[in-house]
Amino acid sequence: MPATGVLPRTRPSRAAGPADRTCRAAGLASARRHRYHPAVPPSQEFSRVSSSPPVAVIGCGQWGRNHVRTLAELGALGAVCDHNPEKASALALAHGGRVATTDAILADPAVAGIVLALPAEQNADLACAALEAGKHVLVEKPIALTVADAERMIESARRNDRVLLVGHVLRYHTAFDALVAALEAGRIGAPRHIQSHRLGFGKFYDRFDALWDLAPHDLSLVLSLVEGGPTQVDVVPVSVTDGQADMAHVHLRFGAGPSAHVFVSRHSAYAERRFAVTGETGTLVWDDLADWPDKLSVVPHTVARAQNGRWTWAQGEAEPIAVAPGMALTDELRHFLDCITGRTAPLTPGRQGLDIVRILTAGGG
Repeated sequence: MPATGVLPRTRPSRAAGPADRTCRAAGLASARRHRYHPAVPPSQEFSRVSSSPPVAVIGCGQWGRNHVRTLAELGALGAVCDHNPEKASALALAHGGRVATTDAILADPAVAGIVLALPAEQNADLACAALEAGKHVLVEKPIALTVADAERMIESARRNDRVLLVGHVLRYHTAFDALVAALEAGRIGAPRHIQSHRLGFGKFYDRFDALWDLAPHDLSLVLSLVEGGPTQVDVVPVSVTDGQADMAHVHLRFGAGPSAHVFVSRHSAYAERRFAVTGETGTLVWDDLADWPDKLSVVPHTVARAQNGRWTWAQGEAEPIAVAPGMALTDELRHFLDCITGRTAPLTPGRQGLDIVRILTAGGG
């Protein structure tokens, strides 16, 4: 049986500009929050080595290593920490960083921010300790495993006036920026429905099922597009192995704007990573497994009821939309640095991470 929940949420109000009014008329989130334009152009990304605030990375697993490498490329690697000192030392040596303990990082006034690339159950306590120590925090998804822990992290960030950014990295993909630009340009008219598929075989974990491991990526994209949180959540988990959810369907309804359906699977015979927004006159399709020239397209359509009461419909050929090649993690970390220096507000704030935990919890997790 599906799990159902109602998730009320309010957003702080502010004066609306023309782009805001256009988006809100379609039930979309403010256009100003959609796209991240780096303060430093990509061609000059290494020119601000001396001015980048130092950021430490705690956790040297697969994704932590990516953070260390990218921060080093941006000239912002402050320190590296892991429960395995040898792993931390090797990584620091390879990227020109230094090794430090967690306590030393928290006490170091030179460290402005911390990336937490840890098992999710460790996020809340360490994030709160870092925020209380005056550090800005980027925490990998999911932000926490319980609503209470996520709320505790958000309150700590608010109380200490620090940035809490959640690592929903696909939100910083250039294809998503191009998709948003196409929405703002009216390429498909008013959006009616969002559909996201993330399917593949593996990975299998004891502590995470497919819903918690895969769905945060897609839920972040949905919540970045739609104004306000979902008013209704229906989650249908499916198990084909040992009782865990190997697949899950998540249906979202909002007070205004498009509905959404997210389908994730770790037990699929084929791979698929598509994010689509269907509107009145067409569908925008982001195929993340396609080559760069083919990642984003618009498929025009017409659907109408004729005067005689019969339906008429037609679908055109897919039209490619240019997407500039980029590295989403690089843009995410550049955005984190700009948040630290006060040049921009977080695009994937702790509040979005909390909303996602609420949705996942509605699925019985």
